[in-house]
Amino acid sequence: MYSYDVRGRSGWRARYVKEVDAEESTVKFYQEVYDGDGKLREVHHKYPVDLGHQQVTGNEP
Repeated sequence: MYSYDVRGRSGWRARYVKEVDAEESTVKFYQEVYDGDGKLREVHHKYPVDLGHQQVTGNEP
């Protein structure tokens, strides 16, 4: 797994995550959006299927 964090101007940050298999082929790629308090607010699954931004409520299993 690889990740890269990007800080926003308003204190929020995004983490881009790439999950790979043993041959380094991409299995999943997604973005996590955290607020200024470090709480996960959104996830945007981009690969293998772009599911768009999904709000995180804290009730997810």
